[in-house]
Order: sequence, then C-alpha cells, then structure tokens
Amino acid sequence: MLIHPRDILLDDIVLTHSLFLPTEKFLQELHHFVRAGGMEGPEGLGQKQACLAMLLHFLDTYQGLLQEEEGAGHIIKDLYLLIMKDESLYQGLREDTLRLHQLVEMVELKIPEESQPPSKQVKPLFRHFRRIDSCLQTRVAFRGSDEIFCRVYMPDHSYVTIRSRLSASVQDILGSVTEKLQYSEEPAGREDSLILVAVASSGEKVLLQPTEDCVFTTLGINSHLFACTRDSYEALVPLPEEIQVSPGDTEIHRVEPEDVANHLTAFHWELFRCVHELEFVDYVFHGERGRRETANLELLLQRCSEVTHWVATEVLLCEAPGKRAQLLKKFIKIAALCKQNQDLLSFYAVVMGLDNAAVSRLRLTWEKLPGKFKNLFRKFENLTDPCRNHKSYREVISKMKPPVIPFVPLILKDLTFLHEGSKTLVDGLVNIEKLHSVAEKVRTIRKYRSRPLCLDMEASPHHLQTKAYVRQFQVIDNQNLLFELSYKLEANSQ
Repeated sequence: MLIHPRDILLDDIVLTHSLFLPTEKFLQELHHFVRAGGMEGPEGLGQKQACLAMLLHFLDTYQGLLQEEEGAGHIIKDLYLLIMKDESLYQGLREDTLRLHQLVEMVELKIPEESQPPSKQVKPLFRHFRRIDSCLQTRVAFRGSDEIFCRVYMPDHSYVTIRSRLSASVQDILGSVTEKLQYSEEPAGREDSLILVAVASSGEKVLLQPTEDCVFTTLGINSHLFACTRDSYEALVPLPEEIQVSPGDTEIHRVEPEDVANHLTAFHWELFRCVHELEFVDYVFHGERGRRETANLELLLQRCSEVTHWVATEVLLCEAPGKRAQLLKKFIKIAALCKQNQDLLSFYAVVMGLDNAAVSRLRLTWEKLPGKFKNLFRKFENLTDPCRNHKSYREVISKMKPPVIPFVPLILKDLTFLHEGSKTLVDGLVNIEKLHSVAEKVRTIRKYRSRPLCLDMEASPHHLQTKAYVRQFQVIDNQNLLFELSYKLEANSQ
C-alpha cells in the first residue's frame, strides 16, 4: 500500500520530535499554532485541519504513554476543547473530530469529576519477586506509575519487601526501606544513614545516587538491591542462593524441544508487544533529551541475556557426558524451531548461549554430537556472525513476513549508529534526513508486529509446568562460576 509523503513526514515528526523539542514544548507550539489560526475561509480551515491531523497522529502513537505526562495531558485537553469549539471545523471535519474525541477518552485524559480513579493492581516485578501465578499470566506493559513489590536486602541477607512506583528514585526507595526498618526518625545527615547498592552475583557493586530513578529494571539478571550504611559497603557479598550449584537432572531434560521453543516464542512475543515503539528512541537518545522510562525494553533485553545464560547453565550443570551431548542436540533443535517460528530473539540467545566460552571449550562433549547437528550449528553461527554488519541475519529477516520477533539489540545498535553518525541540529536547523532514518527504523518494528502471533500449542498435561519453567529460568550469570563448572567437567579441553 502506497503511503503519501505528507503522512510519512507527519509520522517522522511525531516519532522523533523529542530529539530536538521536549514533548510538552512540542504540544505548546501546536497549541499556539491553533490559537493563531484565527483567519477565516479555506486557508484558516486548512491550517486547523493540519493541526488536527498532527494531534490525531500524536495521540494515536503515544496513547497510554501520555498517562505518565501530566503536563502534556493538560495541554492536549486544552487543544481538544479549542478544536471542538470551532463549529466550522466540526462541520467540515466531523469524522476527524469524532476520532479525536475517541482517542482523548482512550488515553484517559478526560477525568470524570464525580468518580475516583480505580485502585491500581500491584505487580510483582519480573524476576526480582517470583510468583508462579503471576508468571503464568499474560504480560502487560509496565508504566512508571505502576506500583510493584520488590525485595531490598540488608548486609546480613535479611530483606524487607517494599511497595514502590516503578519509576521511584533511589531516595524514594530508601525512604520506603527506612520506614519499614523504623529508621524514619533518623536525621538525614547522620553517618549511619542508608545508601542503596546494586550487587551482582559476581560480587560487583554499584553505588546508586539518590537522584537516580527507574532503577528496578536496570538491574542485572541476578543482581539485587542492598540497603546499608557507608561503613558496611565494602563488606557486601552476593546472596548465597545465587552462587550455590546443585548438579543433576533439571526440567530441561524432561521437556520436548517443540514445547520449549513454542513457549519461548509466545513469552517473547508478549514481552516484545509490551515495548512501546517510542521506547527504542528514548533508550538510545535519552542522553541529549533527559531520561524517559524504558522499562519494557530493558526487561526484554534482560530476558535475552537470561536465555543466553540459561543455555550455558543447563549444559554446565549436566555432569554425564552422554546426557550433556544430548542437551547440546536439544538446544540446537530449540534454536532451529525458534527460527522456524520467526523468533530471532530466542534463536540468537540460544546460539549465543552455546557459543559461551565455558560451553564451546567442552571439546569431548561436542565431539559426541552427530555430524548433522554439528553442521546445523555451524550454519546458525554463520547466521549470527556480525561480519559485514550482520549481513546474513539482515538477509534472512528481510524475507520474513509479520509476525517477527527481531534480535532487538541489533535494532538498538542501528539506532545508536544513526545517532552518533550525524548531528540532530546542523547550523541551528533540524537534520530532517537523520529524523527520517530514525523513524524508518522504528517503522520496521511496527511492521514486525503488524499481525498477531498464532502458534499451534497443544494443551499437553505438562503445558502449565513447561510454561512456568520457560518464564522464570534459574540461571548462573557469573562467568567465573560458569568456567569453574566447565573445568570440572573437562579439565584439559582446548
């Protein structure tokens, strides 16, 4: 279907305006333009029609994101009333104004005076507060105002469970912790006041600054938040359960590759659908325009890393050489089925897990693999090879029709290249070519999700068990520990 160049330009502006003009300022400019358009006749109507088209496209693109921007919401309500007040516009563009009314209601910008907003459900945060019943539910998008449960640990590994906004600042989180610990009356300037630290399973520590926000979704796979005083910072150590290893048969040995692949694809499609297309722009360009919430994209990226470490963990926890070779075979099958499902995120993650240095060095195990699977895995490695700007991958995905789950880190790499390769402003003017290139990349994401995912998943007796297993992997993300396991299995492999 051919798209009018005017519509492409409109989409370019809506998707990328925040690179050079904050959203609230952009809407203010549109508001001023509508107010200034008081001229009569066709010219005045045309000016208002252009403003209406811009506002409609803006609302259609942003929708629920506007609930997080109170200032923008007020401007939109004023714009809406200003447009609806014009009788000539209303008569001439009845269909558009009706659509505007529907969109304003959809994003809940009109708040009924008589009714109170409904109470929001508190969500257990992905991975950091595990519950079987919540992991089986269909994933929905996180917003910064969502309230979540999360554990914050003490140096002795006891913890408090706090209820917090997803976008809460470090200062807010510490406020909730001190309230739980009954430290609330302590003077703020005392030496024993609490600090917040992210501690990874490897022991690496990051001191979080009080003004930092949206920290929950930036944590690593097995990282946890610790609250401690400054004098106990150096003594912080990872949680014991994150580094304890219990070799033996795990769930992966009991499930079929088809079931695992289908559940991977279904879950990753849910996560991919939760990511608003503007999160991709915000994630890459936040440095020059202030941080915005990209929680859903960050969770998807963490999930990709989690799958990669899951593959390595399962292989390295398998002590019997024969079973370990069978496991390599099973993971290669899973990768093939994910590719067949057009789930290239899972495909990439599984292949990278098998390419983990701690796994690839197991020469005796790989030698037990049938030649057919060795050749298939070599083809997969060629497909994920970054040479010539990921040429093989780009050729494969270009032939796929929606729905597709792309390898998301590569999209971010492409956006970063566009960002760093050219300036947003040139001689004080907006670089339209750059904005168009960024918008085109975002439109590819829109295309991948333009059709629903339909998987033929039979309700087997173990369906829910497999679903729960796939959605909450227990993994080792400490590479040193993975190497220790590898050398215990094959000490002399090259």
